[in-house]
Amino acid sequence: MARLKPTKPFIHPDCHITGSEFGAYTEVGQGSRLNNAHFGDYSYCDRYADIANARIGKFSNIAAFTRIGATDHPLHTASCHHFLYRSDDYWDDAEADPDFFAHRKSRLAYVGHDTWIGAGAMIKPEVTLGHGVVVASGAVVTKDVEPYTIVAGTPAKVLRLRQPREIAERIIALAWWDWPHERLRETLNDFRKLPVEEFLEKYKG
Repeated sequence: MARLKPTKPFIHPDCHITGSEFGAYTEVGQGSRLNNAHFGDYSYCDRYADIANARIGKFSNIAAFTRIGATDHPLHTASCHHFLYRSDDYWDDAEADPDFFAHRKSRLAYVGHDTWIGAGAMIKPEVTLGHGVVVASGAVVTKDVEPYTIVAGTPAKVLRLRQPREIAERIIALAWWDWPHERLRETLNDFRKLPVEEFLEKYKG
């Protein structure tokens, strides 16, 4: 694989990307579709991810075929079909509904730092995943998830904690995801080998 660059995302073939922004060392997998998505540094999505109206933190690991900020349809009207808001696709004398699209765009999903979203998972609009969250493959997340929690199922429920609350709080306070690229390289062996509590002790977390 080509080495990731700090200046622009590594975008694989056949992606469709509109209105999106990317931090350093980011990657977008083949065939992914992104609209109004913001990726923090080091975050990536694998193949055929569909991400809309989302703010992704740093070091987020997004597996293949995930859907984040899945767009929805109106349920309070006589029809939920998109002829209501994509009207210009059907009639020459009709316009698209800008209010509907503005409302949809405002319903942001938030994904915290150092998160892992499993293959085929779905994160609904206006849901926040805290730092360190893990979402199991195929899960449908309809509610906010507390930091360093693992959720699974449809709808997603808490499976267990990724880290005890005290450890999670110490990691968040350390905020290693804000370290410079050079410091991450210097501490790479400790990231790889030290148990989390020893790592926190060494780096005053």
